[in-house]
Amino acid sequence: MKAYVFPGQGAQFTGMGKELYENSPLAKELFEKANEILGFRITDIMFEGTAEELKETKVTQPAVFLHSVILAKTLEDFKPEMVAGHSLGEFSALVANGTLSFEDGLKLVSQRAIAMQKACEIKPSTMAAVLGLADNIVEEVCASIDGIVVAANYNCPGQLVISGETTAVEKACEAMKAAGAKRALLLPVGGAFHSPMMEPAREELAAAIEATTFSTPICPVYQNVTATAVSDANEIKKNLIIQLTAPVRWTQSVQQMIADGATLFTEVGPGKVLAGLIGKIDKEAVTANA
Repeated sequence: MKAYVFPGQGAQFTGMGKELYENSPLAKELFEKANEILGFRITDIMFEGTAEELKETKVTQPAVFLHSVILAKTLEDFKPEMVAGHSLGEFSALVANGTLSFEDGLKLVSQRAIAMQKACEIKPSTMAAVLGLADNIVEEVCASIDGIVVAANYNCPGQLVISGETTAVEKACEAMKAAGAKRALLLPVGGAFHSPMMEPAREELAAAIEATTFSTPICPVYQNVTATAVSDANEIKKNLIIQLTAPVRWTQSVQQMIADGATLFTEVGPGKVLAGLIGKIDKEAVTANA
């Protein structure tokens, strides 16, 4: 079965989407429509902007979304039998499988980015990558720390990202090293994504998601929150609202997709991060880039 996967924040690079824009009339039309919807020329930043400009959450999230979704729409043989996206990538996956329209997906991603940016400014918070520890050990260490720190991204076996209040994350990093982690290092991010620190953003985004039409998809989406196949529009909506404050269960999602018959994983969007993670989750998995 053909599975398509969509990357999240962090996959961006200067020049992303430029070739698509120049070579496909459909891509050009969609990029220009995106500029109108967003109210600024995001294409200028994507094609010519600095790494710093691209790193702003309100730019990064729509940029990665646009690159993925427009690329999917220009693929000749795009017939997904299952889809999944990492964090932000879940929105790209939901446009790809017909749950969300292009316009609604972009509006939600833009609102999500702005809401997250605001939540990041309330209290100092951050994320850290922990390498070389079993998931249950990471969870136990987080639970032992005073303050808010939780497992946020289950990326692949031995690679887990934690998230929370800056002081709590720093303490957790020291405790992870003491517990035998190969590395525990702070990430250059603006805040504590997929943790309780995102509650203000979740509340803001929930209202926007509730007001958006979700259609029955053409194939299941393996959602971050459940790591299972979901095809019911109302259930997809409910899980998407929870997503901002809940962990990204990427390892478990990929394992479930393989158990359900995925034979080829094609990564659609900037970079090759997910293909690399999938290879670490299952050495037999076949991956490709669109």
